[in-house]
Amino acid sequence: MPELIAPSPHLHSSWLDAQAEWGADAHMDGAGLGSADDVDTPEGFEAWTGRLRRQADRTAAVEEGRVHATYWWIAEGDTYLGAIDLRHYLTSFLLDAGGHIGYSVRPSARRRGLAGWALERVLYEARLMGMDRVLLTCDPGNEPSRRTIERAGGVLEDVRETLIGPKRRYWVTL
Repeated sequence: MPELIAPSPHLHSSWLDAQAEWGADAHMDGAGLGSADDVDTPEGFEAWTGRLRRQADRTAAVEEGRVHATYWWIAEGDTYLGAIDLRHYLTSFLLDAGGHIGYSVRPSARRRGLAGWALERVLYEARLMGMDRVLLTCDPGNEPSRRTIERAGGVLEDVRETLIGPKRRYWVTL
């Protein structure tokens, strides 16, 4: 049975397997992975997962270009299945293109409803944080993500060209 867990160094091997499924240069939405993060070595992976956990602490400073966010991994036992994050507030870039929530499911775990399952739980967490609505975005051609967002109550605001390409922008009222 899947669960949402805090990013953990004990899933290093499974996370690397998932990354290989996507391809080394693929962007994994909701993972918080930056180009400078070392995920190949155990020490680097532990440092990265520690940064992800600390990023939820609103009393601590975050790195330039980042916002406070809570990260969860979708896991089943010792198997990493995907990631989802909740950004606590939006910068102008996130308002335009990224939204409050990003998520991804490794290719071998897709078509199980994991994205929708995780999104419902994170929407609940957003309510607990006092948010009254959240923004989610997806690429215009990403039909599975569009369906997931719409099933969660997403209402399309617009489709626009952004710094990272065209995005469908949805608001979910909590």
